[in-house]
Amino acid sequence: MHRYKVGNWAMATTAAPVEVTTGTSIKTMLQLATPATRQIQLISWGFTLDAAPATTGEGVIELMQSDVAATVTAHVAAGVQPLDPNAPASLLTLGTSATGYTATAEGTTTASRSFDTVKVSGVSNGAWPTSYAYQWMPDERPIVAVSKFLRVRATFSAAVNALVWVTFDE
Repeated sequence: MHRYKVGNWAMATTAAPVEVTTGTSIKTMLQLATPATRQIQLISWGFTLDAAPATTGEGVIELMQSDVAATVTAHVAAGVQPLDPNAPASLLTLGTSATGYTATAEGTTTASRSFDTVKVSGVSNGAWPTSYAYQWMPDERPIVAVSKFLRVRATFSAAVNALVWVTFDE
């Protein structure tokens, strides 16, 4: 088994990762597509926002499995980083309807599984959290089935910028 980490940004080389706007309707910030031959087990996930939603606004960021892909900016193999430098490249399926980030179309999910959901309050409601990270205990780690999509989706009343990431074993 090998461990990988992937975020909603292009592979960082000479520049830092660029935050992505959440918009004001549901938006897939990051999507992972499991191949027909391999499932993945989630280790941890998280996000960082550049600000809390304005005034009384609020938002929700969710980690879920879907049976339908969003249309995304395709990740490249180098963007799915092995945590062990000797590990092989991930077997995730890459492409605009597979593993990628910053969705332009959501697709119509008919079956889903929710793994975690975080509500983000607006500035006048306490403005918490603007950063979040969660690591599962070994015996509670969710498994994303073969030929499914793991999605980090954001829904905000006022747009903010976000970096999201997922660590998984395959």
